[in-house]
This record gives sequence, C-alpha cells and structure tokens, in this order.
Amino acid sequence: MIKTALIGLGAMGAGMAANLHANGCLVGAWNRTRTRGIQAAAQHGFVLSPSLADAVNTAELVLISVSADQDLLAIAEQLVASIKPGTIVLDTSTISMATAQQAASLFAAHHCHFLDGPVSGGPEGANQGSLAMMVGGDSEILQSIQSTLQHITRQIVHMGPVGSGQATKAVNQVMVAGINQAVTESLAFAEDAGLELDKVLEVVGAGAAGNWFMHQRGPSMCQGSFTPGFRVALHTKDLKICQQMLAKRDIRLPLVEMTLVHYQRLLAAGFGDEDISALLRIKQALFTQQ
Repeated sequence: MIKTALIGLGAMGAGMAANLHANGCLVGAWNRTRTRGIQAAAQHGFVLSPSLADAVNTAELVLISVSADQDLLAIAEQLVASIKPGTIVLDTSTISMATAQQAASLFAAHHCHFLDGPVSGGPEGANQGSLAMMVGGDSEILQSIQSTLQHITRQIVHMGPVGSGQATKAVNQVMVAGINQAVTESLAFAEDAGLELDKVLEVVGAGAAGNWFMHQRGPSMCQGSFTPGFRVALHTKDLKICQQMLAKRDIRLPLVEMTLVHYQRLLAAGFGDEDISALLRIKQALFTQQ
C-alpha cells in the first residue's frame, strides 16, 4: 500500500478521498476551507487532518485537487516545507501547462517528484472511482503509483513530460464545450418543435449522437435543473486557459470564443455556480425571442 494524502476536498477531491479511504490507502486529508472538509469527511467516513502538515506527515504520495493555478502554487509552497524528499506529488487540478512546469521545478528543488494528472469524468467519476487521467511527467514514477491510482480511475494514459497532462486536458475542455453547445442547442430545437424531450434523449442517445453529457445531464436539464456537476465558472476558467495557449500562436478557435461569450452571459445573469448544461438557457432564448 502506498500511503496517500489528498489535499482539496471539493466536488472531485472528496470522491477521490472516499475511494482511497475505502481501499486502505488514505493517511491524510485536508481542505483549505475547513467547514467543507468537515462535511466531506462526515459524508464519506474518512478522518479530516487538523493541518496540511499533519495530512502529509507520513504520505509517500500526495494528490492535489484545487480549482485554479494560484491555488496550486500556494499549496505547493506550503507542501515543500512539510513533505519528505522522494515524495511523489500528483496534481489532478486543471491548470495551465506553465503552472504545472513551475510547480514541478519547485518540487524538484526539494528533491520531490511532480506529475500533472488532470482528470475527466466529473463528480460521478470521482465518486465511482472511474475517472480518466491524463498524465505528464516521469513515466517510471507514474508506473510506481499505478496500484493506488487504480482506485480512483478507470483509465490512465501517460502523455509525455510535465505539462502534457494539462495540454491534453485543454483538448478535453474544448471538446466538452462543443458537446455542450451541440446537446443544448439540439434540445432547445427539439423543445421548440413540440417533441417530448425524454423520448428525444432515449432515441437520439441510442444512436450515433449518443454521448456521456447527454446521458448524464440530459434528463436533469430537460427538467430545468442545473445542479453541478461542472460549474459554468470553472469551465470558463478552463477555456480561458485554452484561449491563452492559442494566443501564443495568434489563433482564435470559434468554438472556444463562442462558448466563452455564452458563459459570460450566464455569469452576468448569476448562473456561474450552475452546471454547464445551463447553456440550455441561452439556446432556449433563441426560440422565445422570435
């Protein structure tokens, strides 16, 4: 067993911690907002560590799950004062390639290993231990922790050097934007045509247009429920990372730009904490404005 600590107990981290705990791997868990950490620990049955230092005191592997670049760097600065040389740190957050490389340099200076391993699959995948993980960093280090990562993932792919995991996640986030656009626009179209949306989901989902987003979010969005899930505010942050990567090549992808415009409207209307399927609101408005 690899002694594992998990830092960050939000929608993704709590589920990962629960699966590590259930398989006897979790030796520490900590969250910056303690009230949320207490809730996660009570829900999933693991023990919340009193401090970051206590959480990683005996850990051989530290998993991080936070929301933004500055959050990771702040955690990294604290971690290097607490973890022992040789510790493996794997960040599952969605951040920029440059930040992942900066974190890797910081940990290397303290003789620790760093992998960037963002995940896809949403809170459902975190809770079910079925996440897809795309990893950048030393392949041998990754291989050494596979037995532990199998408790939280269904698939792990080594993508290349540090930063490659985040580059792959950027690709994923562009694709998610496209799927969200297609599904919400199609359902608004179906609704305007007077079709029963549950039947649309059933038959379309069984054919070539079937996809994870439709199956997981379709029923709730058709009932006007947009409980996260994956929040609009977070996908906005991720698409801006993609936008920054593209700007270095002086390229603007229409799908990224259009989705950001739509998300800004949702944010301005106070829907930033809703699931990204709330894009249906924008698509429905196209028909009601006629």
